Amino acid sequence: MSNIPTDTGKNISRRNLLKRGAAAGFGAGLPLFNINHAWSQDVYYDGQVFDAGGATLNVGEWGGFWQEFVTANLLDQFQKDFNCKISYDSSWPWFPKFVAGGVEKPVYDIANWNLPDMFKTARAGDFFLKKDELISNIPNAKDCWDFAFENGIGVTWGYGQYAYAYRTDIANPAPTDFKSFWQDQYGGGKRGTYITSNTLQMEFFMTASHVFGGDTKNIDAGYEAMRAAVPMKISDFTGNMQTLIERGEVNICVQWEGEIYNQVDKGVPVAAMVWQELKPILTQTKTISRYSEPLQKRLALALLDRTLDPAYAQKFAETFYMRPTNGKAVIPPNLASKGVVNTADATNGLVTMDWNWYLDNEDDIVETVNGIFSA
Repeated sequence: MSNIPTDTGKNISRRNLLKRGAAAGFGAGLPLFNINHAWSQDVYYDGQVFDAGGATLNVGEWGGFWQEFVTANLLDQFQKDFNCKISYDSSWPWFPKFVAGGVEKPVYDIANWNLPDMFKTARAGDFFLKKDELISNIPNAKDCWDFAFENGIGVTWGYGQYAYAYRTDIANPAPTDFKSFWQDQYGGGKRGTYITSNTLQMEFFMTASHVFGGDTKNIDAGYEAMRAAVPMKISDFTGNMQTLIERGEVNICVQWEGEIYNQVDKGVPVAAMVWQELKPILTQTKTISRYSEPLQKRLALALLDRTLDPAYAQKFAETFYMRPTNGKAVIPPNLASKGVVNTADATNGLVTMDWNWYLDNEDDIVETVNGIFSA
């Protein structure tokens, strides 16, 4: 896995600044701050169940069937075990809510993210616990593959590789590499991708820049690849893209492997061509808010630890076709039958894109690609 730039130490929280100032004997010059405030208290979690006394934990995570599954298989038991209440908000996006509340009043104690928005929020302030703070307080972290913590901000607990879904009854020949998307047989509007605000399109653009231009940051190569691929059907989310390929409105489309395997098991004549030239991944990643109250922060650590539990990871993989990052989780038959394994070798070459770079260039990319799609 490639590394994402993490905290360099330049963005020091007020709590750490006070600690360093006190140690050096120069606290008098700092702004007035109550060292006994909850923010100054270190929070630890050792994996044991504790009584939260009916406290409320604020959670930001996806809605619909996802919420139903998480509630039934994780949250209901968690609330009973820890004597707490879950306040579940599925009204995405999280970024404006975090920014509106400010660093010191986080809207969520724990949140599940798409990586671009997570990095965007982290750039706006010291909202989240960092890698070392998370790992030292999540017992199940010891069994996770290293790349689960590479982003430096949150913990990736589930993932899938990016791929093309293609119609097996039409493709002749079947796609064999990333560039197959541009074959003449898929012309005439039979290719599919996503709106520019969807992470799948962002990953597709950067991978095209790499394959055609030698670098994910070769924007011009990415633009030329998009121009060569139009006309395309443009979808807003993966579920709609599943419908488009099932109806035959597209014969090949950008997708992640889990959605394709799900359709295969339903008898839809599709298959997955997983990208090999570059191996970006769709991830589910959770953060814990640095300035949540101590009890809520401890509950958040406990909930994240249970999210990484092998038994829960296996249930999730079976339902959503998503790979676990916990190395002890068993791959269920629906994924094992597609050749998916949970080994260190299976993580070789997986890439997390440089989202800080993308955010720096997002306005230009979005404006130009939207223009290409419209034309």
